[in-house]
Amino acid sequence: MANEPAGRGSTRTAVVWSGLEPVLGRGSAESRDVLDIGGGTGGLAVRVGLLGHRVTVVDPSPDALAALDRRAREHDVRVAGRQGDLSSLLDVVGPDSADVVLCHGVLEVVDDPAAALATLARVLRPGGVLSLLVAQRHAAVVARAMAGHFQQALAMLAPEQPVAAAGRTGRRYTHDELTALVGDAGLTVDTVHAIRVFTDLVPGSLLDLEPGASAALVELEHAVADRPEYLPLATQLHLLAHRP
Repeated sequence: MANEPAGRGSTRTAVVWSGLEPVLGRGSAESRDVLDIGGGTGGLAVRVGLLGHRVTVVDPSPDALAALDRRAREHDVRVAGRQGDLSSLLDVVGPDSADVVLCHGVLEVVDDPAAALATLARVLRPGGVLSLLVAQRHAAVVARAMAGHFQQALAMLAPEQPVAAAGRTGRRYTHDELTALVGDAGLTVDTVHAIRVFTDLVPGSLLDLEPGASAALVELEHAVADRPEYLPLATQLHLLAHRP
């Protein structure tokens, strides 16, 4: 968010970016065709483009795409923006068109997650990588209960909810639900990382005022990201999978 303290913002994204570095970082073998679904104003897309990859953002909002264009010009990087969403994706970019697909914060709000993942699998080239970032249900249930919203917490326990009934941020997923959906789409799951295990619990004032607190929190988030016992505590799950 625009008004979010820099320290908290870095802790929210550090583990996700670390997971992407073997695929998209400076040490990656070659320039890749990267598709960012729902990439909005290009916060991630421009960062990927600066590494030399060819990036296309597909987003339903013309205002977001206009902001993306301004951001890309400010950073002197070529990022293409196209209006559309997952339901029209094959018409917008075509099958077998991407080496990497970034789908972050989108699967929560689609009408049919299984159909959406099947579409993403078709867009990927053989050997291509899907990066999927989703909200995790168990942590959301605990957060609602701690805030005193007990009926909301109770409703979130149901694994199958229409988007309209799931609240403003849509569906949440458990590790087992997410990996099953991805596998059913014909993709092979490589890793699942716990994201924001502690970050959302730490007061922002501590990160702003305590020297070294943000760096120490990032180190802690990295330390637990690949430990399965922390997956149910994570605000988000970051899954990497590939098309065989």
